[in-house]
Amino acid sequence: MKIKFLMMIGLFAGSVINAQDSLHTISDRPKIIGFSPSKETKNVNGMLIKYYDEIDREIQPKKVNGVGLGFNGLGIFFPALFLVNITSIDNWGIKDIGLDPLPDKMNKINGMQLSIINMEPTVTNGLELSLSSNISAPSVINGMAVSPLYNFHHTTKGVVISPLANVSQKCRGVQVALINVCKDSRGIQIGFWNENEKRKLPLINWNFKNKKS
Repeated sequence: MKIKFLMMIGLFAGSVINAQDSLHTISDRPKIIGFSPSKETKNVNGMLIKYYDEIDREIQPKKVNGVGLGFNGLGIFFPALFLVNITSIDNWGIKDIGLDPLPDKMNKINGMQLSIINMEPTVTNGLELSLSSNISAPSVINGMAVSPLYNFHHTTKGVVISPLANVSQKCRGVQVALINVCKDSRGIQIGFWNENEKRKLPLINWNFKNKKS
């Protein structure tokens, strides 16, 4: 009797473990439509809808092959705040960080990111269209970023365009805006005022040499 009882317990425990494994496998399957924040959303082949951004490195990284849509309402207020500080570039939060973002701790979007504002660490491989770009979190654009106001990134590789300002820690490519600022630049800046680690110039600025330690 005891043997039968132990066998029944073993079978029950095994079924529970198998059920958990199967649920875990299902949750890891790519979704056509995913939401963030969500612990169940990891991979999306289609569309990721972000209704509230998780701050900095607290997020669970997600991989999106398709489109990332960000509807964080905070982005409506940031442009006015930055406009007040437009005379002081240092107030925009781009400092000599010295450390590159960790890709394994960041969302990865292969395709397009459309957002009011992005406050999650994100690598975008493709096109980024946003109202206030990336704030309070490391971000990387490999491709093109276009904003009707500002572009803020840690790293840009490609082309970034906005009417008011492009601000980045590390740039590899072209910046086009009224004001362009980059602390580690390899490329060209076109605008009314341009700053890189080598010089400050109106209209056009450039640097193609490695940054000296």
